[in-house]
This record gives sequence, C-alpha cells and structure tokens, in this order.
Amino acid sequence: MTTSLVEARGVVKRYGPTTALADGRLTVLPGESHALVGRNGAGKSTLVRILTGLQAPDEGTVRFDGEPAPPLTDRDAWRRKVACVYQHPTVVPELTVAENLFINRQPLRRGFISWRRLRSEAAALLATWDVRVDPEARTADLKVEDRQMVEIARALSFGARFIVLDEPTAQLDNREIERLFTRMRALQDAGVTFLFISHHLQEVYEVCQTVTVLRDARWITTAPVADLPRQALVEAMAGETIAEQAERRRTVEPAGPVLLDVRGLRSTAYENVDLTVRRGEVVGLAGSSASGKIELAETFAGLHTPTGGTARLEGAPLPFGDVRGALEAGVGFVPRDRHEQGLVFGMSIGDNATLSVLERLGRFGFVGTDRKRGVATALIERLDIHAEGPEQPVSDLSGGNAQKVVMARALASGPRLLVLVNPTAGVDVKSKESLLARVDSAREDGTAVLVVSDELDDLRRCDRVLVLFHGRVVAEHPAGWRDHELIASIEGVDHG
Repeated sequence: MTTSLVEARGVVKRYGPTTALADGRLTVLPGESHALVGRNGAGKSTLVRILTGLQAPDEGTVRFDGEPAPPLTDRDAWRRKVACVYQHPTVVPELTVAENLFINRQPLRRGFISWRRLRSEAAALLATWDVRVDPEARTADLKVEDRQMVEIARALSFGARFIVLDEPTAQLDNREIERLFTRMRALQDAGVTFLFISHHLQEVYEVCQTVTVLRDARWITTAPVADLPRQALVEAMAGETIAEQAERRRTVEPAGPVLLDVRGLRSTAYENVDLTVRRGEVVGLAGSSASGKIELAETFAGLHTPTGGTARLEGAPLPFGDVRGALEAGVGFVPRDRHEQGLVFGMSIGDNATLSVLERLGRFGFVGTDRKRGVATALIERLDIHAEGPEQPVSDLSGGNAQKVVMARALASGPRLLVLVNPTAGVDVKSKESLLARVDSAREDGTAVLVVSDELDDLRRCDRVLVLFHGRVVAEHPAGWRDHELIASIEGVDHG
C-alpha cells in the first residue's frame, strides 16, 4: 500500500464552549488532488489551520509521510511539509515576483542582497515548475491566477509538496479557471499533491480524484470522485436524502404590489441581475462567499455604486453609493458584521438603536433626551432585548442581544424595504428565533424583506429564494424547497 502523504485522525478542536471540529479525518495520497467539501461551518477551515500548523488539535493526530507533524514552533519544518494558497493572495503587491519568491531569504554577497543572483534563482525556480511569469514584474500588476502560481512556486521552493488551495477559483473567470486546472494537472504529474477546497462542486469533478465530506464538524465520508454521483455528494453535505426530506410547503399570501424593482443591475461582483420584492414578501438571496449576494444586498443599502442597471423602490430610484440617502428612501439595513459595521461600542443601547431616526427626536439639530429614551425603550421591548435599560453600554450585551440592537435600529425608521445580511450570525438559538420572528412581523406589516444568509434556517422563512452563482441569478426556489435542492444550486451542480 502507498504511504499516505497526509493523514489526520480523530481531530478535535474546541474554542471555549464551541466545538469547531468534533471528528476531523483526512487521508491524502501522494500526487492526487483531494477535495475537501462541506457547508459553511462544517469544520473545513479549522481542519486546514491544523493541517498547516497554525493551531494544534485538542485531540487526535496529524502525520506527514507516516511521521508525526512538527511542533508548532518549528515554522521551517512546517514550510517544508505544507503551504496554503488562499483566495486572497498573501504576496506583497509592491514587490517584484523575485522578491516575493525569496522574501526574508534573499541570496547575499558580502552581507548585501545579490540582486543578480536573486533574479537568476527566481527565474530558475519559475522555470522548474513551468510558471510563466516575469521574475522582475511587479506582483500587483499580475493577474490573480499568476499571483496564485507565484505563491505555489514559493511554497515548492521550501520543499513542500502538499499544497492547500482554499477557494482558488473565487476570483477567476471560466478561462482562468481552466488554465489553473491545467497547471494543477501538470504539477500533479511532477509530484505535487493538492487539497482543493471549493464551494463549486462541478470543479471537484473536473480536477479532483478523491473527495472528503465534512458536516456539522464531523467527517462523513471519503470516496473516489468517480464513484460518488453528484446527487450523493450533495446529500452527504446536506445530511438528508430525498426520501427522508419532508415537504415544507407554506401557503403564500396573494402577491402584493412590487416595492423593489431591479433591472439589469451589474457591477464587478454581479451582472445583469433582475429581481422584484413585493409588499409583504420575504425574498432570500443564497450563494457561496464569492457569488456576489452580499455586494448586491449592500448596493440597495447605499454601500456600493453599480456600473449599470436600475433599482427602484416604490417607483423612485434608489440613491446608489449614499447610505443616508438609502435610509431616507426607506431602506432599513442589518449589515453582515455587527462588530465592524453594525454597532458603535462606545455608545449606549439607546444611542445605537436610535441612530437612524435622530432627526425625528428633536428640532434644529438637538435631540430630545426623554423622547429618545421613550423610543429606545419601546424598541428594547419590541425586540425583547435583555438589558437594564437604554443607558446600558451596548458593549455589555451578549451576541444575541447586541444583534437585536442592530435589528432595532433597522426597524426604527419604519422601512419599506428591510435588507438583512446574515441576520442570525453568531447568536444563540433563542435569540435566533426572536430575530427571525421579526422577519415574520415585517412581512405582516407589509414591508418588503430581502434576507441574505448562509444559514438554511434563515432562508426557510422566505417566500422564495434566489441563488447567485458567479454573480448571476441561476435559480429560484419557492417556499418548501428541500435542502439538497438549494445546496445543489448554491454549489453549481447541474441536475439537468
């Protein structure tokens, strides 16, 4: 039998009360491209951090070529074993290719960098691995695919023959993806082994020989790609078969008038998007991290300016690139990250909850304290925020209650369109149910709601879910969809 190049067994990793990986397993053979797939939160990133020596497992073992993994402190030993190329390149853009290849280990002559040797050794390294890039080119001027190949060449120069590719196609078009796959196959023939992580399952079938599935922080299966039909792969990721799935059809109320009407909207993140959201309708947007769904939603909230197309709210054009203008136009917004975008942690609950309606709380630029307190108190009760009162610092709150404050501010202005991005991220089960109940309340009030989420439970509240793939709307699922159907659309699997 061939000795495994990489083997992980019984890997467990906890972060406080959260178990990020309960049973991580992986066996990668030399010279193969091995896919690691799973929904968001399945444990892929945690396993990669352990396989690349960034973190130690709490339990379990990792071995390379049959030998135990090096100590975390021996970074040189890890570089000789494995490297990870992320979807966002880690090269220094202002340096040349040669400088990036040998950063912190430039050849010296009499104590000074030998630039001639640096260029010569860089050219030799690139030629060895058939990476056709000018060693004197500024790295920032390279295409994304070429920057990725520079990172792979740098890793190979340390002696590593195991390369983790984390969402390598997220920023590539179809032609660039095919070129990347051609280079991967050539490197495999030269003895390089890949762990390939992608949300696009059709890529697994194009470039990988073996696939491992993680679900709910546990290993589910490892199988040859040729022996695992796409439907079986999606079911392994979803945890349900078609026969096991119950029908979840919800009666949809008669359609109201269109409130949000989007036609031909396009930008660098999405293209030719048409969609409508009616009064009292909840529409979901699903897709992978690189699908463009978040950028699209943020456009309606005034955070981005598209390059073309129109979006009208009750017949009036939305003011692109103008957050205040979007708020005044009737858009309420819950951003994707409450810490970075949603809350001002130096302020109180009341201050945060009423930021969107300050002009209604006083005259001539002055805010009425009593009036603000009354509005904030009402919002605290409406959202069931567990707090001592409006004056309590928002930094004192749990994650769930802090997210409720963000939701309270979005609802305070009485929006006609409510845009929610990952509205239940990082909250407990009880808070999650409370936040989703607000979605139902908004529907009953006649608000148009757009929900962007990676969580299937968030999307179940929707009257229909649109799926974006590489910036395009590729599918629409009515209420009652089955998990495997939605996941198949998100992953780009063609069931036709």
